[in-house]
Amino acid sequence: MRPSGRKLDEMRAVSVETGFTKHAEGSAMIKMGDTHVLCTATIEDRVPPFIKGSGLGWVTAEYGMLPRATNTRMRRESAMGKQGGRTVEIQRLIGRALRAGVDRSALGERQITIDCDVLQADGGTRCASITGGWIALKLAVNKLMKAGDVTSDPLVDPVAAISCGIYAGQPVLDLDYPEDSEAGVDGNFIMTSTGRLIEIQMSAEGSTYSREQMNQLMDLAEKGVTELVNIQKEATA
Repeated sequence: MRPSGRKLDEMRAVSVETGFTKHAEGSAMIKMGDTHVLCTATIEDRVPPFIKGSGLGWVTAEYGMLPRATNTRMRRESAMGKQGGRTVEIQRLIGRALRAGVDRSALGERQITIDCDVLQADGGTRCASITGGWIALKLAVNKLMKAGDVTSDPLVDPVAAISCGIYAGQPVLDLDYPEDSEAGVDGNFIMTSTGRLIEIQMSAEGSTYSREQMNQLMDLAEKGVTELVNIQKEATA
């Protein structure tokens, strides 16, 4: 029934390569099917002015897509002189999602920036960015702990994200682009490893959905996030 031949509750193949770049304090190339995102973490001994002197740390994110990440070339946003609304919305989402799993007091007054660069897009880029972004963040925090710069782990709970939707009348897990472009309902679910919800983005693209269908999508999302968290833990062990 699905274009890929996957079962309704089956995710795309997921792989992670850590230490992908030489200079970043943490880096991970995450591949969810044909969606490939490079996530890097940078530690800086500064924080935004609005929390300076508070003793709290900060985690933020930037997001971008390469010109040929999609089937037709997109202009670089730098060439257009500003970021698009979609880019701004996604990077803010990534930042607040990752901060939800951070004890900012334990992090101390420093900032970690997660850069998410989409090399290839086939649906679910924001979810892959959040999931891979947490891996890069964890690797950077591990370096802080090894150096003795932080005394306790500020990452209180892994954070991962997965898309779910109603495709051809059926609830499905982890939409790729052919499904995403035709789904009657499309949603992104961001959760912690303990099943706590951080954010849900749901919209009816072509049809409305029932409370029962929403619950079915929640169940699929929990299954997907559990699988992703296991991959995160294995990658950062």
